[in-house]
Amino acid sequence: MRFLSLAFAPLAALLALPAMADAPVPTKGERALHERLLTLDTHLDTPASLVLPGWSIVQRHSAADDYTQVDVPRMVAGGLDGGFWAIYTPQGPLDPASTRAARDYALRRAVAIHAMVAANPQAFALADRAADAAQIAAGGRRVVYLSIENAWPLGDDPTLLQAFYALGVRISGFAHFKTNQFADSSTDAPKWDGLSPSGVQLLAEMNRLGVVPDLSHSSDAALDDALRLSKTPIILTHSGCKAVYDHPRNIDDAHLRALAAQGGVIQINSVYVKKLVQSPQRKAALDALEQRFPEDRVLSAAERADYLAQRHAIDRQWPEVRAGFDDVMANLLHALKVAGVDHVGIGLDWDGGGGVAGLDDVADLPKLTAALLHAGYSEADVAKIWSGNVLRVLAAAQAEAAREQAMAGATLR
Repeated sequence: MRFLSLAFAPLAALLALPAMADAPVPTKGERALHERLLTLDTHLDTPASLVLPGWSIVQRHSAADDYTQVDVPRMVAGGLDGGFWAIYTPQGPLDPASTRAARDYALRRAVAIHAMVAANPQAFALADRAADAAQIAAGGRRVVYLSIENAWPLGDDPTLLQAFYALGVRISGFAHFKTNQFADSSTDAPKWDGLSPSGVQLLAEMNRLGVVPDLSHSSDAALDDALRLSKTPIILTHSGCKAVYDHPRNIDDAHLRALAAQGGVIQINSVYVKKLVQSPQRKAALDALEQRFPEDRVLSAAERADYLAQRHAIDRQWPEVRAGFDDVMANLLHALKVAGVDHVGIGLDWDGGGGVAGLDDVADLPKLTAALLHAGYSEADVAKIWSGNVLRVLAAAQAEAAREQAMAGATLR
């Protein structure tokens, strides 16, 4: 998502868990270890920044100034090798005209990602296969896999996913904040009791193509269906732990264990990590600002300046109540305890509502590595968390697709 749904209220208080009080300052050795790792974040909403007037991915920006969290200088500073760049489409009406508009919106977002890579070949490279990430990072460039957040743009034709696969999509979700034609959302009333018939077809198409199914934002029942029906492991690209904060977007321990048993992975989010109560005045002001500047609208330079001025004014008058680094670590450590080190990764929802005090943008990422080392995890463990697990899941999806294609006597490329 581009930012938090301002209308959705937290549901329960944070349960007491031991957590680190402050973000650690990485030592020289810890930073060097972090730089040795292949680091991938599975949910970068940064493509939304690519259409901002006057904004450049190769220039350093500040979250305090323009609310963005990812650019090349900050990726270098934070040792982030890349990740999965989301084609996010905010959910709208399910009528044919709206769905066609959503398809076009998603295609434009994919084109923007490709244009970013084409304009900056020294900084970025597109990745297709699981093995590509290490090769790209070794060459000093940032890894660009594509993903879909919200499959609504596919309309009533799950096979349209093949067009997005050709554009580089290797992970795809089903629903977002609202239930759609493919699945029930975790934050909306159910319609299908899990995956819809079209959602089951979409899952089969993901398996056929080698696209990893992403059940973040989908309901527990949809996750159950995917775990039962998918021929390959499932990913949750940006989710948290319900035992730490009981929120519909988070996952309970039973599902964490089921996910691990199926070979899947949960990528820990930095949103919904604890209960946050914002002032009603702040919420009303942000709601009004969102009405004026909808997230699916491309702003002019003047409109963007107006938006930033009003947003800063709101922040000054009604400061944001923020979660902290220790809250992210509480979710991460709980997932590691329950699911195991082979089934946990990082997907912090940068540029989509993520970030907490002490983990404000991607330049702060070495702190996570340091905290994991302080918690007793080895370099090999941390390597799995940062990329090994997600790449294993992607490799499994691609191996299954190759097997199916061989059986059918066809190839994807």
